[in-house]
Amino acid sequence: MKKQKMKTTINKLAYEVHKTARDKGWWDEERNDGELIALMHSELSEALEALRHGNPPDDKIPEFNGAVAEFADTIIRILDMCAARNWDIGGALEAKIKYNKTRTHKHDGKKF
Repeated sequence: MKKQKMKTTINKLAYEVHKTARDKGWWDEERNDGELIALMHSELSEALEALRHGNPPDDKIPEFNGAVAEFADTIIRILDMCAARNWDIGGALEAKIKYNKTRTHKHDGKKF
């Protein structure tokens, strides 16, 4: 995928996600950054719990396992916050992918 197209696609997706959240009432009042980040954490914790319980089909989208459904929820929450703050998540993602290609093996010895 061409870089500009990827950036545009991701940013359009972010604004679509944010519009849905607004339409469903999640932005009737301004939300603080700490709350939004905590909700991202909670989705990752739900992914871990799905894995701990054998990763069964998700209860809302059963064609997908629980972990991947929670990863999708995490991405949705990230995109929502970025669109709400008018942050260029598509551009930042492209830049980080490009930068990571220049890094050393295991970033000079990091354990994890």
